[in-house]
Amino acid sequence: MDPTTPPVLALTGPVTRDRVAGLADAVRVLLAAGDGGVVVCDVSGLGPPGLAVVELLARLQLAARRAGGRIRLRGPDPGLRALLDLVGLPVEVEGEAEEGEPALGVEVEVEPGEAAV
Repeated sequence: MDPTTPPVLALTGPVTRDRVAGLADAVRVLLAAGDGGVVVCDVSGLGPPGLAVVELLARLQLAARRAGGRIRLRGPDPGLRALLDLVGLPVEVEGEAEEGEPALGVEVEVEPGEAAV
């Protein structure tokens, strides 16, 4: 596995309780096999967002954190992103700047009067 490319776990719907444990195990296995500490979860095939999807993502994030990593979402629809924000589940979205990091193309001034980086 290329250490610069995180593994991808494609999630499809419908989400059932029976699948959650198996997917959490898959996240742990992918983190153990990779070097980057990130598993990208492609959520574009999950269907309409709901509490079952939120629970799944919360459990995957917990499994990843316990394994020393994290998950990053690929392809969430706006409804899912709004629902995750509403419940306060901190999950990274692929292509967005990480918390505390400036977005690409944003100039940051270090000291007043110095050139922006």
